[in-house]
Amino acid sequence: MLVYGNRLIYRYLSDFLGLFYPKYCSLCSEVLVYGERCLCSYCLSSLPLTDFCEQINNPAELVFAGKVPVFRATAYCYFRKEGITQHIIHLLKYKNNQQIGIVLGELLGAQLSQNQDFNSVDFLIPLPLHKKRKKTRGYNQSEIICKGIANVMPKQILTNAIKRVIYTSTQTKKSIYSRYENLACAFELNQTDNLEGKHLLLVDDVLTTGSSLSSAIEVLMKIKNIKISVACIAFAGH
Repeated sequence: MLVYGNRLIYRYLSDFLGLFYPKYCSLCSEVLVYGERCLCSYCLSSLPLTDFCEQINNPAELVFAGKVPVFRATAYCYFRKEGITQHIIHLLKYKNNQQIGIVLGELLGAQLSQNQDFNSVDFLIPLPLHKKRKKTRGYNQSEIICKGIANVMPKQILTNAIKRVIYTSTQTKKSIYSRYENLACAFELNQTDNLEGKHLLLVDDVLTTGSSLSSAIEVLMKIKNIKISVACIAFAGH
């Protein structure tokens, strides 16, 4: 009863402060109501969701077929050029809107936690940025997404299992072959104590050709008896 009373007081206080200091949706600029964080319910409901989590051999998994051994792969929503997902990812990566990454990570985590394959992971591993790029950006968006996932699916986040040792140019406009060539030997193992025989979930923001993730997976596969799955916020493949 006391907890309920405290929540009620918090809600009234939040609504009262909202009259003087309103918060706005990062996408549509509508005033956020109680319970909404950085994105309004309308914008969240407009996300083009996938159902990959429950599909074996889904499009996300087929990206890695014949390249690297992936146990399961999924993405929370589709990425469409000039669509709502692209705008959200842009805010996360280039506009320092880390709260969006937390919110989307929590939504992805809620979905993963309902699936036995994904809920069986032992550790979350964000795809690392090169130290120069991380310094420029100020954060790794994949780490932010992992924090959101861990809020609802309590798994330990490992940020030092692998590191990015080559500073690669942007992948956006490169061909599939050029992406793989650009990322050859881009990662190396770093701190992998106690990872033998574990199930790792490699996390990134957008899955397109899977070149960056595949390069990281090749390195992680050097660990004995390792099992690797992949989870991303958006899927931009075909």
